[in-house]
Amino acid sequence: MTTNGLIIAGIDLVAATILALGLYYPRHRRRDLVVAFIGVNVGVLAVTSVLSTAEIAAGLGLGLFGVLSIIRLRSSEISQREVAYYFAALAMGLIGGLSSSGPLIPAALIGLILLTMWIADHPAFLSHARHQVVRLDRAIANEDELRDELGRRLGGTVHQVTVQQLDLVNDSVLVDVRYRVARSGAHGRPGVRAARTSPQAQGAPRVAEAGEVGLVR
Repeated sequence: MTTNGLIIAGIDLVAATILALGLYYPRHRRRDLVVAFIGVNVGVLAVTSVLSTAEIAAGLGLGLFGVLSIIRLRSSEISQREVAYYFAALAMGLIGGLSSSGPLIPAALIGLILLTMWIADHPAFLSHARHQVVRLDRAIANEDELRDELGRRLGGTVHQVTVQQLDLVNDSVLVDVRYRVARSGAHGRPGVRAARTSPQAQGAPRVAEAGEVGLVR
């Protein structure tokens, strides 16, 4: 490996560490994925550095990108946010391993990936948007009525409701709801407290308890 190659590889390793330990872990606290992000990055960097030539560099990069992403996405369940981190780690490894010119352009591209992930996954970015799967103990078939009930219970403006299950026998409905809140509740989960404390004397259906309400990450 040339001197430029070593410099680019060093930049990539520093960037992968920042991505995993500086951005992802402080925000999401999943140690297993920190290992996965760094491992994917270093593995792709090593393979591309050893096998890349002028003739096969483009095909090798596309092949590794496709194969590794398919393997990852067919394994344990991860969120779309974590998929983005995987692709970022993979892309940085490819840039570091396939770059044969000076370190300026690869460093700029790797820095652009880090900056994009920092902005896109920042807690303040779209901080009022929420997504939950909610079960109500009353089968509400009318969509407008369902929106109003969810908006009142969750304390926000409902933008989209998808009915996943309407159980007329047990009188319940399971919905996927996307909504916006005016201000964040405790621990970033508005609406759960309201669901627990809302009075039942008025005859309104309750939102399922915490064990039945799943926050989709």
